[in-house]
Amino acid sequence: MALKDKETRQYIIPLRKEFLKTPKWRRTKKAVSAVRNFLKKHTKADKIKIGKWLNQELWLHGIKNPPARVKVKVEAKKEKDKKDEKKEFLVAYAELSELPAKAKRLEEKEKKVREAVKKMQEKEKGMLEKAKGEIEKAKEEKKKSKDAPKDKPGKKEKPKKKSTKKAPAKYPDKK
Repeated sequence: MALKDKETRQYIIPLRKEFLKTPKWRRTKKAVSAVRNFLKKHTKADKIKIGKWLNQELWLHGIKNPPARVKVKVEAKKEKDKKDEKKEFLVAYAELSELPAKAKRLEEKEKKVREAVKKMQEKEKGMLEKAKGEIEKAKEEKKKSKDAPKDKPGKKEKPKKKSTKKAPAKYPDKK
């Protein structure tokens, strides 16, 4: 039965039968392709995308020793083709069904960071608006000071002239 748009399913994918057919130095590569083939067969999706944590689980013990089976959660989404926007195809996103504790911690951290970034952006907007208001006030005050009638100037101070006298010589006796 084909997977529909925005539908999720869970599968336990057996890998041992597949990767035992290949040499040891190719086993995890074969396990990854076995996951793709299994999901293509069972979801009828056009594209299969393997998630970060599933990939790490497959490669955890290196290329020679993949896990015998993997429990996977699959979500389907319809996407438009980049070249021809009229065409749509089904993409299946596969991820571990139970994320490791590290993944959960990272998701929580990312969530906190996103919230902090939002707060900072809001704060910056407020500061920008405040600064714009202050600039406008300063411009208005400048205009008012230019438009105001000037008082009659009193005596203008003349700049001081430098003296033309020569400084006394340090040693007047010697010439």
